[in-house]
Amino acid sequence: MNILFIYSLQDAQSTSKPLQSFGQMQFGISYISSFLKKHGHTTKLAVLTRAFNKKKEDFWGKYIEDFKPKLICFTSVSTEYRFIASVAKYIKDSYRNSYLLIGGPHVSLNPGDVLLDAFDALCIGEGEFPTLELVAQLESGIAPSGIPNLWIKNGAQIEKNAQRPFSQDLNILPFPDREMWKDWIGEQPASITPVLLGRGCPFQCTYCSNHALRKIASGSYVRLRSPDNVIEEIKEIIAFDPTRKDIYLEVETMGVNRKWDMELCAKLEVLNASLGHPLNFGVNLRVTPNADIENLFVAFKRSNFKFVNIGLESGSERVRREILKRSYSNEDVIKAVALARKYSLKVNFYNLMGIPGETLADFQETIRINRICQPDSLMVSIFYPYPGTDLHSLCKEQGLLHEQLNQDMERSKAILNLPGFPKKQIQKNYIWFDFYVYKGYKPMYKILASVMARTVHSNYSLNRFYRWITSISFFKVIKRFLKS
Repeated sequence: MNILFIYSLQDAQSTSKPLQSFGQMQFGISYISSFLKKHGHTTKLAVLTRAFNKKKEDFWGKYIEDFKPKLICFTSVSTEYRFIASVAKYIKDSYRNSYLLIGGPHVSLNPGDVLLDAFDALCIGEGEFPTLELVAQLESGIAPSGIPNLWIKNGAQIEKNAQRPFSQDLNILPFPDREMWKDWIGEQPASITPVLLGRGCPFQCTYCSNHALRKIASGSYVRLRSPDNVIEEIKEIIAFDPTRKDIYLEVETMGVNRKWDMELCAKLEVLNASLGHPLNFGVNLRVTPNADIENLFVAFKRSNFKFVNIGLESGSERVRREILKRSYSNEDVIKAVALARKYSLKVNFYNLMGIPGETLADFQETIRINRICQPDSLMVSIFYPYPGTDLHSLCKEQGLLHEQLNQDMERSKAILNLPGFPKKQIQKNYIWFDFYVYKGYKPMYKILASVMARTVHSNYSLNRFYRWITSISFFKVIKRFLKS
């Protein structure tokens, strides 16, 4: 059977090559695609941007008339859902020969919001086995029914099937389908290739969907692939593209399961010893209270890790403890950064601001810890209340959601007007964040470049103009020159 996957993103400089690297590929549909291919089916991917309305005829000819998909699979986060639903309606109104299935975190956490739209079924939770069963029923010509994890429309009725347990052995899944993404990526030099090490997260961060997703099915939510399985995927990546040099190991739990961490590092070290040009690795490190992590950093250095990402989020211990449910001290963070530097690891900080309950004084603590640690790079995001999370519920309870959420420029545009941190101050401090952190430490031209970039990416008109001008070939050359 022919199956079409549709993925969308809002902020893209090109409609033909909207992704900058494999780092932007979506793992969920990539795993489902490879799973279907393993069972003899043919898949195709369409990555859509907000220019879809201008490209409808091209899309229709290439992906509907030529490919003739029997099943079309959509995925969506909350800020993409309205756009995805409009695409589904366009397809359903014009082409009734395809069955429309949607999944993704927004659907899993808010299935009731999806039922009235154009989809024939929705998937709650993991999608490999439910999608394969759906394909089998469609191939047999029977009306889909009785498939765990799927809510299925049957006329005016909704068949709400039970949830199957979380898949416990991730090693049985084929590696994610990277081939499907190649045509959509305008590859950047020295880009990083991600490898997913497991599924689920043991922590309860209130701004994240993990605490809610773990409740939708039975069985262990936190699962790790075997180190041998990870190594085999990395070998496949090298065979797929021998120029790959940088691998990002995507996992929420590095630093928590020390035995597994050390085993993986040992196997990465052996792998690198067998290569003419060793691979560079990076990973997210979860800081935990009073953890003795020096032996982990020793293993990182031996395995050729080059950087770690650390989620500071807020520099206010009160905000982290009472609002975000992240229980570690600033001293824990400072020690982790010092150890990383001892073993020649670069550090990237994740920062979050505009959190319900946060004050300007709390934000200044975030700046203070960043200035003490001087991360080699940083990311800062403005809090966005994703439906289905604990903090979205808290925002509703506190009366902070006075109007429909603006989904443009997600996490770069202030959403909440907080009593102790007004919206205008949140936006201003977001734009000037690098200036506050790096003033006196980095060249001013680099700092002001970051300020300018955040100004553009948080202003709708400037952002549109930037995307237009950088789509012109001459400016692409200038942009590459400036980056070099």
